[in-house]
Amino acid sequence: MNDNNTTEIRWTQLLNEAVTKPGTVMKAYSLFWHYSLGNQILALFQAAERGLTLGPIASYNKWRELGRQVRRGEKAIMLCMPVTLKRKTTETGPDGLEVETEVPFKHFVFRRNWFMLSQTDGESYTAPAIPAWDRARALEELGVEEIPFTMMNGNTQGYAKGSQIAINPVAAMPAKTTFHELAHVVLGHTTEAVHDSETTPRSLREAEAECVSLLCLESLGLPGAEYCRGYVQSWIGQNPIPEKSAQRIFAAADKILKAGIEQSGGAQ
Repeated sequence: MNDNNTTEIRWTQLLNEAVTKPGTVMKAYSLFWHYSLGNQILALFQAAERGLTLGPIASYNKWRELGRQVRRGEKAIMLCMPVTLKRKTTETGPDGLEVETEVPFKHFVFRRNWFMLSQTDGESYTAPAIPAWDRARALEELGVEEIPFTMMNGNTQGYAKGSQIAINPVAAMPAKTTFHELAHVVLGHTTEAVHDSETTPRSLREAEAECVSLLCLESLGLPGAEYCRGYVQSWIGQNPIPEKSAQRIFAAADKILKAGIEQSGGAQ
């Protein structure tokens, strides 16, 4: 990855690094949990490429607020951030006349505006502790209901339908299964049947959900990531994850992780 050219950054690249290099996601989350999961990994890779000492990151202005100053000549780290733009549309009003309106929408761009602690000087700084992830909080925030497991097939670990999930009480790896089924809900797989033209192939749905489960498990240091990794690596070897799917995977994993922790401020 060459951070001198934003057009070369692909979410599929970040996903491939996360899948093929055990420990990458956990390290990124432990350092940059305030930020979106994709940005965590992006920051980690840039630090490694440039030989920067790993540590907390913040914008130029944020470091100034914290009593630290970015050293002259330091090169900023590039992250992805949402920008609100407006699109003009034409609609027919109640009187039959056409009315032009502006509709806001989010567009994501890559910008260099963040610096590692090691790129600054000033007052001492201690990073806040990482809040614990709470399963019940996540379900509530995501609007997902857990229902009793009623499937007779004992090999089934769990299932999802609509905004509900069910986990086999004797599931071999309940955390892995929980994240996998939550992923199906958050990714919209459980409601795709009403949009036949947009339905994701079943094999890709499973790969997306397993990728989300891998990212969540490894971020939190929970068991089961190695089983996800084997499945995903096998799938990717035959069917590369599309760029759009990679974006959806990072967004879903980030949403699940953020839903389970108490937020003191907006994620970036």
